[in-house]
Amino acid sequence: MTEELRVGVMPPLAADPWAGADLRGLLDFARAIEDMGFDSLWANDSLVRPRIEALTFLSAAAAVTDRITLGTAALQPVLRRPVQTAQVLASIDRLSRGRLAVAVGAGFPGLSEVEYAASEVPWPRRFARLDDTVALWRQLWNTKEPSSFHGTVLRLDDIPAGITPFSAPGPPVWLAGDTAGARSRAGRLYDGWLPYPPTPQGYQSGLADVRSAAHRASRTAAAVTPALFVTVLVADDDEDARSALDHFATQTYGFGIDAVEQIQTFAAGTPDTVTARLASFIDAGAQHLVCRIGVLGPDGFIEQLQQLRTITEALR
Repeated sequence: MTEELRVGVMPPLAADPWAGADLRGLLDFARAIEDMGFDSLWANDSLVRPRIEALTFLSAAAAVTDRITLGTAALQPVLRRPVQTAQVLASIDRLSRGRLAVAVGAGFPGLSEVEYAASEVPWPRRFARLDDTVALWRQLWNTKEPSSFHGTVLRLDDIPAGITPFSAPGPPVWLAGDTAGARSRAGRLYDGWLPYPPTPQGYQSGLADVRSAAHRASRTAAAVTPALFVTVLVADDDEDARSALDHFATQTYGFGIDAVEQIQTFAAGTPDTVTARLASFIDAGAQHLVCRIGVLGPDGFIEQLQQLRTITEALR
């Protein structure tokens, strides 16, 4: 459908469903994702459910891959100290020879407050804190001398110089969010936009808002990568896929698919159904699909990956 289309995959990082299986199998999955021709590998981030920590996984994946982009979808910077995280991200970028991309988010109301509390960070002003953190990272990535940072929320003096990324200006930073404010900030401040709206119409109108904000900030439309986070599950028929997704959503969020699909993008069903669903978002402007495979553990992942490869090859 388009030569610009890029497709990435998120493997199942939640630890519990692996049971007695060796979690180092995730590195086999990373190699398989690269070998099958996908463009990127992604890790999600949460304290709500036990999972392999995102940056730890990407560090390990950097050692067993050579080509694909390594990304977070999405990292919650608030869970980590900002100066230290700047060095961790720069280190991963160095180890991967410039293959890191960082999508960030500020959490989700009703789910993320407990994560903020566990990280000893107040929930109010979370968006300003996120923007400050990214601005701080970019400053530290591009200086070799001690510096100070005075933002809206973060105020730091005498910050020691740390390791710089593989190349200037550093890894691209995307914003994962789809409120009116998030779309405006993505257009003004970020290198990409990674939402998961439930309809292609919503994606298209949101992307128009992002590009309008970019234009007002004297940026080009090409400055902001239009991406999409989508959960994908291929099955023999649409009813089987929906039943499996209901289990996936309930185990992941505590809510069934009827509730979750009101706010998130899903592409589930037969290969034809999934192809049509993904095509509708590509037609709406998405250029980088971040596909979370809708399985909880290792069982069935490679089979789903093979199905997704066939579908996305037809979409290119």
